[in-house]
Amino acid sequence: MPKITDIEYFRVPPRWLYVKITADDGSSGWGEASLEGHSEAVEGALEEFKQRFIGEEANGIEHIWQSVWRMGFYRGGPVFQSALSGIDIALWDMKARRLGVPIYELLGGKVRNKIKVYAWIGGDRPDSVKAQAEARKAQGFTAVKMNATADIGWLDTPSSLDSAAERLAMVKSVGMDAGVDFHGRIHKPMAKQLAKLLEPHRPMFIEEPLLSEHPEGIEELSKLTSIPIALGERLYSRWDVKKFLSTHGACIDILQPDIAHVGGISETHKIATMCEAYDVAIAPHCPLGSIALAANFQIAACTPNHVIQEMSLGIHYNTESGDEDIGTYVHNPDVFDVQDGYVSVPSGPGLGIEINEALVRKLSNGAKAWRSGGFVGPDGSLREW
Repeated sequence: MPKITDIEYFRVPPRWLYVKITADDGSSGWGEASLEGHSEAVEGALEEFKQRFIGEEANGIEHIWQSVWRMGFYRGGPVFQSALSGIDIALWDMKARRLGVPIYELLGGKVRNKIKVYAWIGGDRPDSVKAQAEARKAQGFTAVKMNATADIGWLDTPSSLDSAAERLAMVKSVGMDAGVDFHGRIHKPMAKQLAKLLEPHRPMFIEEPLLSEHPEGIEELSKLTSIPIALGERLYSRWDVKKFLSTHGACIDILQPDIAHVGGISETHKIATMCEAYDVAIAPHCPLGSIALAANFQIAACTPNHVIQEMSLGIHYNTESGDEDIGTYVHNPDVFDVQDGYVSVPSGPGLGIEINEALVRKLSNGAKAWRSGGFVGPDGSLREW
């Protein structure tokens, strides 16, 4: 059985953290451990994993996953799970490449031939959303996601919500479906009002209408609106997800696990199966790099309750800092081509992408860690980002 001989990680622009694992038979695989704004913390966790797993059997994906979860006493959370994601995705890529098949063939095989996708429009203070929606339509998308509001007070003036409904109406006017991301920055007094304002415009979903640490508030809000409720990017394991399917059951309609934060392909696959049992769809969160996106495509291919996939093509996080985008680090960027709102299920081995390792190594040299933003209200108090 092949044994792991090296675990490397590469901080690359615009804000991604790639992982390469090599085995003693010469095989290798790539993963992504990006955790926006906290790269150094994840890199520290990867250093520990490197010491633990060099010499382990490379085929033992579940054993390594369980070792991270159970053998360190402290478990879960964004840092550990993001580092584990990079390891897990790379091991799946390596194993499937060794066998000459896509990863989805090892997870039960395809249930679809193409994957519905959406892209982002608008930044934290969105304007000109109609023009941006038209640009996405020209790229082949039929659906987008947009921010609901700029930063907002705990109890703000009700008129601060009016423009959100106007922007959604503009996007719908060009024939695009739209999800609306509350971003967890809106508290319950405003979220209830905003959901009601958006209802006539029929968004695909409202995302993180409240922060996920308030499941009782989300449950209350779910009873006040007909709009599907989505969340999950800040849930880091099936145990975090569990309360939204049981204790506070029926309060969400779409789960959005982030494959780079939740423990990789292994955990995303298990979470999707849990959700299917509760009639909850999954639409994975992915404003990240090409490896995370390719890993999500593998999940989408074999998951019955997968409904739509986020893509970071041209997202402002990419374009504001340079020229790097999801096609930059791969030799076959055509796997990300969008046509009539869909991407074809990749047919290549492993993740289905071929990493430009020379460019990864070149651009990682001296790459700076990306920092998250933040908002301060007019009274000097901090607001949710």
